[in-house]
Amino acid sequence: MSVFGTPPISQRYLDTVKPAPVQQLLQRRGLAKLLLLAVAAAVIVPLLQAKYGAAWPSSLTVDVSGPLGKTSDWIIDNRDSHPLFVYFLGHLSNAVVISVRGVYLLLLALGWTGVTAGVTLLAWRVAGPRIAATALISFLVSGLLGMWVPTMQTLALMVVAVLASVIVGALLGLAAGLSDRLFKILRPVLDTMQVLPAFAYLLPVVLVFGIGVPAALLATVIYAAPPMARLTALGLRGADAGVLEAASSLGATGRQRLLTARLPLARKELLLGVNQTIMMALGMVVIASMIGAAGLGDRVYQALASVDVGAALTAAIPIVLLAIVMDRTTAAAGERLGTEPDTTGPKLLRGWPVWAGIAALTAVLALVGRLAGSLVWPTGWVVAIARPVNDFKEWMVDHLYSGVPVVGGTADWAAHFTNWVLNPLRDGLTALPWYGTLLIVAALAWLIGTWRTALTAVLAMAAIGVLGVWKPSMNTLSQVLAALAVTLVIGFGVGILAAGSKRFEAILRPVLDVMQTMPQFVYLIPVVALFAVGRAPAAAAAVVYALPAVIRITAQGLRQVDPAAMESARSLGATRWQILRQVQLPLARPALLLAVNQGVVLVLAVVIIGGLVGGGALGYDVVTGLATGDLALGLVAGVAIVCLGLMLDRVTQPTERRTTGKGA
Repeated sequence: MSVFGTPPISQRYLDTVKPAPVQQLLQRRGLAKLLLLAVAAAVIVPLLQAKYGAAWPSSLTVDVSGPLGKTSDWIIDNRDSHPLFVYFLGHLSNAVVISVRGVYLLLLALGWTGVTAGVTLLAWRVAGPRIAATALISFLVSGLLGMWVPTMQTLALMVVAVLASVIVGALLGLAAGLSDRLFKILRPVLDTMQVLPAFAYLLPVVLVFGIGVPAALLATVIYAAPPMARLTALGLRGADAGVLEAASSLGATGRQRLLTARLPLARKELLLGVNQTIMMALGMVVIASMIGAAGLGDRVYQALASVDVGAALTAAIPIVLLAIVMDRTTAAAGERLGTEPDTTGPKLLRGWPVWAGIAALTAVLALVGRLAGSLVWPTGWVVAIARPVNDFKEWMVDHLYSGVPVVGGTADWAAHFTNWVLNPLRDGLTALPWYGTLLIVAALAWLIGTWRTALTAVLAMAAIGVLGVWKPSMNTLSQVLAALAVTLVIGFGVGILAAGSKRFEAILRPVLDVMQTMPQFVYLIPVVALFAVGRAPAAAAAVVYALPAVIRITAQGLRQVDPAAMESARSLGATRWQILRQVQLPLARPALLLAVNQGVVLVLAVVIIGGLVGGGALGYDVVTGLATGDLALGLVAGVAIVCLGLMLDRVTQPTERRTTGKGA
């Protein structure tokens, strides 16, 4: 109740849209679901307890290590002789190597002057002078840090990987956008590709292609193609029906409607797909370095092995700068699509003459650099930051690790978080009977969705038990839930502040950009130094990595609340806190749930990588499987992670009911 003795403001506003009887019916429906589950549990639970016990029964477990081991042995034995490898995969591998090497040699031939000028002019033409200045500064900083050659290696791999990802994703999206049946088939495939941790499919890729660039590029394509496919399908399926009908009435064929209507109408979604593909591919550069991808990712990975924060940051900064330049350029290009073409100014400054001028100027500056005898960044212009960064890290460890008065050190925080949060949560989930866990999952999923949602979540959890990894999965789930809770508390709080203050948001934006584009591995290095090895640093890295997305989505959702509702609340004399609690938060519920969903995905991704720093559980199994070549261990753990992600997605995202009510 509000201070005015009337129902909450959001309730009064929503009552004008949805009748009260409908709300009461929805509430009764939820109660009916719980009662039905309670009755089912009263009947089924005693039977399951009597027959199987509290632990997952071994009779319901399927051992897949034998078939997967035989598959691994067959691949190794036939990799050099079977026609599939010799005449198809071998040629594909050679094509990848030639393409990446060709782009890399072209970048080296242009030299640092030509590459910097070309990228700057391209950004200026596509996105404007501000983004061009950002691109110029970014490439100069990469050179100053002594990372020019690794940056070119990463850029060469990125060009080929993004091109391949865009082609594969566009073709899949085209098929899904034009066919409802293919859309239903491809959706779970894309879900799996996006949730499956990279470590899980690195091993099969390495078994087929071996250590090297082909395996790294294919792993990047698997990770980066789904956003392009999803957004392409979304754009094609969301095309204006009136325009398509008009094209059909003019006698256009299916191909003509696609080329002249569907694709032009979906151009913004297509460019957004390219943007997301670029960001996802950059996110893979460090992980791909584990299987032979040279460049900036390899420098970060080597620094992680030696816990060298300075070297890791030196290589991570160019990755962040590359991500910012590519993100800003493609985003600006997307905003310009659909606007009126620029017809002002001399004709020479519009159209193809501009592109010809950019190419000519780039070639001239490249030639100047070659004549000056400096194709790569001069070593005399390098600024070393590794030592001062490491000195600062050592100072932080010396002063913050332990012995801090009153608040204690980071080691104490890690120990308390482990003993008071992670251990009780893990022990509780592990001790909970398996059928109890399934009932809780079913109740949560059914309350916010349909019976199909609940069935999917329950089957996902049951698959974990069938694979024989129930206990480590509960350990991983405890880490994800703990990290997610911290992420949501901080993320919602900061997002609310950002939504209420444009100045705070402007200050926060570059910080979030850096946090969101920083490679996952980089977060592990400082947290290991400050929190030691264990589950706590893995959770801390997951929180830092997931926070930007939660903050951004929360702030955007609160800002997009209907202004009429806000004005109505102000006219009733509501305070700022009342408007937030009774209007903004209820009406921004879809965005907040999306923030929860994205937090789940991002936290899960980093908790798995935390297996490298003592996180244990499924993450450790995935990493160990990759390190030892054990396909069964790594792939089973990876599939279990996918099942956890699917279950968490279903219990955090409401499913829309059909208007007939049959889906309920």
